[in-house]
Amino acid sequence: MQSRTLGRTGRAVSPVGLGTWQFGGDWGPVSEQDANAVMDASVEAGVTLFDTADVYGDGRSEQLIGSWRASNPDVPLTIATKMGRRAEQKPSNYVAANFREWVDRSRRNLRQDTLDLVQLHCPPTAVFDDDAVYDALDALVADGSIAAYGVSVETADQALTAIARPGVASIQIILNAFRLKPLDRVLPAAREAGVGILARVPLASGLLSGKYKPETTFPEQDHRNYNRHGEAFDQGETFSGVDFEDGVRAAQAFAASLPEGVSVPQAAIAWVIAQDGVTAAIPGARNPEQARSNAEAGSLPDVPGLDRTVHDLYDQWFRAAVHDRW
Repeated sequence: MQSRTLGRTGRAVSPVGLGTWQFGGDWGPVSEQDANAVMDASVEAGVTLFDTADVYGDGRSEQLIGSWRASNPDVPLTIATKMGRRAEQKPSNYVAANFREWVDRSRRNLRQDTLDLVQLHCPPTAVFDDDAVYDALDALVADGSIAAYGVSVETADQALTAIARPGVASIQIILNAFRLKPLDRVLPAAREAGVGILARVPLASGLLSGKYKPETTFPEQDHRNYNRHGEAFDQGETFSGVDFEDGVRAAQAFAASLPEGVSVPQAAIAWVIAQDGVTAAIPGARNPEQARSNAEAGSLPDVPGLDRTVHDLYDQWFRAAVHDRW
């Protein structure tokens, strides 16, 4: 895979990274052995970007990455983490003292003196307009606790507000074949400002794996069960906020449009990273085979008609339901 510069961090990263929410258990249990195998396979396939958060398994994901990193100190790797969702989601919690506590905890979990990239983890909208928030983040950069900071967002408007801040290095946002709104204004604004874009949920929580049927069920502790309608956190984080059965049918149509030898998840990831302004997609993987397959999307040849197919399916199945929500 050809490397890309991650916005204002100046760091070179692979266009396909590894998302590690699944290491925390919200996609069903993942053993330490399995997590290590996924990280091994990802790096062997050319991945140089891991994304995690302090809330994934209440730190377990960070700890697994920190342990793996300590055993592989010479591997070129950028580790992006996120902070803020271990506390009650109210603007008054987004203050310098809490940032210090959260960052220091992540530094211990990841075994890093200086964190490569820390992202505010989908904070309340009012946080994006608070000068003191960015002053506190700048202070963490100045004292060497973090090398750079970004913001993970739920909405396009939040992304645009953050992009306008000179210290914001990157934006993490949901972007996939079933969620196209970031193409309208967010990606052009990020390109203009030199801000990186990390596209999360690139497979729409597995809908774009091509494996699901309308009758597919998920374990009780899997967010695809307990958050399908936004019961625990923003609905957009689960299946990108689209109706599950509609998503299954659209994924089937997507699969039928692909030439022989091109898998649904590889085409879906390849489409995301082909969008002008996207630095990297960060799909998760529960086993080495998935990790290798995802990484191969970084060098997939162009698929004729793919972009047209994506837009047609979005207009048919999802635009009316999701475009104005996020």
